[in-house]
Amino acid sequence: METLNPSSLTDAFSHLIAQIAITPPGARLAAVSGQVAVDRAGQLIGGNDHAAQARQCFGNVFNSLAAMKADPNDILQMKIYVVRHTPDHVPAIFGAGAEIFGEKWPVCASIWIGVEALAMPEWLVEIEVLVALP
Repeated sequence: METLNPSSLTDAFSHLIAQIAITPPGARLAAVSGQVAVDRAGQLIGGNDHAAQARQCFGNVFNSLAAMKADPNDILQMKIYVVRHTPDHVPAIFGAGAEIFGEKWPVCASIWIGVEALAMPEWLVEIEVLVALP
């Protein structure tokens, strides 16, 4: 994947996102459904804690990548939905992602969307990704 941060746009967040992400020639795309804070057994992880739920969401995304034999750097776009968003959620949620991805944080096209609710009232975070398969 090629990423671009043109000089006409800010690079203040370039350590976390790319302003533009371009698929490599011949790549196939895979859309990973929004991942919420449930484990394999369908049990909610993280209770009423945004960061704990985000950690499970990112873990589910990570496991989805492994199932496709993809790498975090193959993520083309990430959408993060946060219930009752406030600015103090930003470092906590990105910190949870850093715990899961470590040095392989996916710098990709990205959006953070504050929402009133998700499909189930106990879900606080949902993360979906678009992946360019190698």
